[in-house]
Amino acid sequence: MNRILIADDEAEIRSLLRLYLENEGYEVEETEDGNEALKILAGKDIDLCLLDIMLPGLDGFHVLQKLRQTSDIPVIIISAKDTDPDKILGLDLGADDYIAKPFNPLEAMARVRSNLRRYAARTGTAETEGSSGHRTLSHKDLVLDLDACCIYKNDERIDLTSVEFRIMNMFMASPGKVFTKQQIYENGWGDAYITGDNSIMVCISKLRTKLGDSEGEGEGYIRTIRGLGYRLEP
Repeated sequence: MNRILIADDEAEIRSLLRLYLENEGYEVEETEDGNEALKILAGKDIDLCLLDIMLPGLDGFHVLQKLRQTSDIPVIIISAKDTDPDKILGLDLGADDYIAKPFNPLEAMARVRSNLRRYAARTGTAETEGSSGHRTLSHKDLVLDLDACCIYKNDERIDLTSVEFRIMNMFMASPGKVFTKQQIYENGWGDAYITGDNSIMVCISKLRTKLGDSEGEGEGYIRTIRGLGYRLEP
């Protein structure tokens, strides 16, 4: 499992990124200070760093400069400083990608996946599961193909919409974890949840139909936890 460091002085940004990263199955470390970021990078196995420029203690450019003396892990700069000189400086110092604030968290997750894949291919550490060589998540008799964006049940392919895929990715990365409707909506649709919206109920119903999920006692995949949300049965 990949471990991601979020180094950003905005608590809201760290919380948002942590939510999306953990929903995709990543382990997360976070800090609001540049010096602390370097300590974490030196003391823990970090696979990718999401790095803000405006950090107290030591700014992101200096963190990146020092990191590149010892490590070539992917670094994605996420900053409100979006002028061309800032981007050029960041990339020249060794950043792999640059995202300007405000940003779409789904785009940020796509950038994370892309940079991790490129790094794994470059270093020869790419994990391949299954005969296709695609990255997968497995649970019971389900296999979610993270590259083809589909799911297999007993080796039978089931096509998913993009929303259904993101929801199953979230569920299968954390079996047994209860996700609120807000978490499911924000992860699946990439937008703020509106109370009373029945889109989640409709989507879960369609997923259950596709999976042949009866949700009976001791059966089924997606369980309704009344008053809380939904979970994938462990």
